[in-house]
Amino acid sequence: MTARKIIGSGFTLVELLIVIALLGVLAAAVLAAINPLEQANRARDTRMKSDASQMLAAHDRYFVTQDKFTWVTNGDVTNNDAAYGFINGTTAGSGICGVDCTTDGLLITNNELKTEFRNRDFIKNGATATEALYIGKASGASSSVYGCWVPKSKSERTKATRTLTLGSPALGTAADCATRTYADLTTSCVICLPQ
Repeated sequence: MTARKIIGSGFTLVELLIVIALLGVLAAAVLAAINPLEQANRARDTRMKSDASQMLAAHDRYFVTQDKFTWVTNGDVTNNDAAYGFINGTTAGSGICGVDCTTDGLLITNNELKTEFRNRDFIKNGATATEALYIGKASGASSSVYGCWVPKSKSERTKATRTLTLGSPALGTAADCATRTYADLTTSCVICLPQ
């Protein structure tokens, strides 16, 4: 019998280091493509759209049962046809919060929204203008009630085409939304429901 020489069939250290480096480059490319911050901003914008939709539906239900809007019940305006300038969702007239956001507003006390709605991000971060959800109504019986917010994700900012001013019932249009800085409400465009 002849003795055979067994040759090692493992990987060398250099080969392993090359493979690890290639995996690192691929992982960096995947992270750049996914962009976790943009994904988080998209999720936040989706939550804001959902919250605005729920809030507007609650206002519709409240109007049907009470025959007036929460800001009329609250005494902010005298009748349903009156314009109601845009306010932060943490303001008592919005119907979510009472005098402050430690007490329930009219939409919650009348069971149009659940109490947990006061735990939403836009209530907790509502003092920051770019984190808030706004509500307002133009004058006239057939005018819509709008829920608006400042988008965070780049993809949603391309859809933002309106501006708003707190206290004003008018929604402006902005041709320069692509150049806005989104630092505060005056330099931001908003997305509104209904669109």
